[in-house]
Amino acid sequence: MTTRKGSKRQASAPTSVPRRPHLLAWLQNSKNAAAYIEVALTEGDSGDLLRALRNVAEARGGIARVAERTGLNREALYRTLSKHGNPKLKSLAAILSANGLRLSVRPETSQERRAA
Repeated sequence: MTTRKGSKRQASAPTSVPRRPHLLAWLQNSKNAAAYIEVALTEGDSGDLLRALRNVAEARGGIARVAERTGLNREALYRTLSKHGNPKLKSLAAILSANGLRLSVRPETSQERRAA
């Protein structure tokens, strides 16, 4: 790549590109996928949670497979799992179930309370 003044600078791919295949391979394991989603939940950003759900869905057969298993429209599922999606609890439970996961609640530990 050449700048206006003629000096050359090397174009590089974003650092996240090489990691994506490794992330998707890692997410094929149910325990890893559950831990990944749990971390996204603890971060408290719904966009992060939806991105995590989408990554898990892509790693475990793709959005089309999840749409088929949940009975949700594929295009609607893409919108639901977008950064600004707002899934209903029923849809969220169906998406998790299609990926071999489930929603659960557990008591917060005293260590978790101190960290918050």
